[in-house]
This record gives sequence, structure tokens and C-alpha cells, in this order.
Amino acid sequence: MGFSLKFQFCLLSVMVLLPALCYSQDYLVKSRATYYGSPDCLGTPSGACGFGEYGRTVNDANVAGVSKLFKNGTGCGACYQVRCTNPQICTDNGVNIVVTDYGEGDNTDFILSPRAYSRMARTDSAAHLFSYGVVDVEYQRIPCQYGGYKLQVKVNEHSKYPNYLAIVLLYQAGKNEILSVDIWQEDCKEWIAMRRAYGVVFDMANPPYGAISLRFQVRGSAGLRWVQAPNVIPSEWNAGVAYETDIQLY
Repeated sequence: MGFSLKFQFCLLSVMVLLPALCYSQDYLVKSRATYYGSPDCLGTPSGACGFGEYGRTVNDANVAGVSKLFKNGTGCGACYQVRCTNPQICTDNGVNIVVTDYGEGDNTDFILSPRAYSRMARTDSAAHLFSYGVVDVEYQRIPCQYGGYKLQVKVNEHSKYPNYLAIVLLYQAGKNEILSVDIWQEDCKEWIAMRRAYGVVFDMANPPYGAISLRFQVRGSAGLRWVQAPNVIPSEWNAGVAYETDIQLY
């Protein structure tokens, strides 16, 4: 009987810890990486995550498109350390990138901006690295760090006040994924789910009048939780404007 109880306790402990262990991904995964063409070596403002200009320059333009790591948009904004495995031309640290786009390559997990791709190389070895086109890499998930920026909610440029609201989430720090966004409906006294239009763009037709409160379902090393941003969007909001929340994700 005692053995059975101990076994059940151990099994329960493993079941509780396993999702956290799997999610943390504190290990290197073998894969391949390539790069995409860019006239200025930066990211693209038209990436599938919906970041716009932020996706072109965030993280000093060390950004990437991914395929299986895209996760229907929840993978947008995630940060990874990517390093190529050729010690003759590549550094040990590689490059830290932010996911800003979807892209499929030749059995690759990452399609890097030219700037990010070159930063995997040792000094004076970038041209040699580019000549390969596709390289073997190792990668791991790392926390995003944005130097004190809190989570921001940007009103997407396609929003039409007051009948259509689309938002984009910026500066998603830590090792977190934002699974869903709800908007507070004051007259009904309830939270209403916004639609994930694509990437990290959430939208709603006929949003509530007045200042808008949001809540975000976040999954990270702390588990699954809701965080709220009361009155984060003013009553007379404008398309293209980013509003800072009081939320600092870790």
C-alpha cells in the first residue's frame, strides 16, 4: 500500500512538472537555418506576425521567420539563441533573434534576416557563411529582454474608429506566449474574446465605447495566467498609435 501511494505521488509529480519542463526548452535543438533577401539587411515590415515597422527594426533587426515554431501566431515575439555548428566560421554564442514572420525553407526552422545571419559568423567570416546559403544550427528558447519596455498595445493601422478595432502586441518580454485577448464589455459586465486575425493581431467589430480594458491569457515559466490592462486604450483611440500597459512580463 505504501509503495502504491509513493508511486502515485511520484507519477503525479512528474505529470505536474512535465509541461513546465517541456515548455522551458532549456536545451539545444539541432536544425538548419538560412536567410532572406533584404535591401537594407533588416527585417520586413510585412511579416506574418503583423508587427509592421516594429518587425523590421526590433532587436536591432536580428529577427527571423519560422515555420513549426510559428504555432498559428502564438510563437510570434518569441526569442531564440541560434548558432551555427561550423566552429571554423561561426561563434560559440551565435545570435539572439525575435520571431517576426512565418517562413519555410530547405528543412530549416529559421529564415534569418541578413543582419542576424551574418552575426552568427566569426570576424571576417560573414561572406564565407553567406556562401553556404543554408547551415546546420543549434537553437534554444531564451527570455526576451527589452530594456525596461513594458508590454504595449498598438492600434493596427487598418482600424477604423469607432467601428473596427485591431490591436498588435509589442515588447512581449520573458519566455511567454500570449494565447488570447479579451475585451471588457461594461454594459454586459463580462469579458468578450477578441479574434486572433493573424499572428499577434487581434480584432473586434463594434468594440465598446469609452476607454478600453483588456486582459491577456499568458503562458510561460510561471504557468498559465491572466493579466489585466485596465483602460489601456483611451476612449478616442487612433490607428497607428501604441499605448503602454503597466504589465511587465518576465
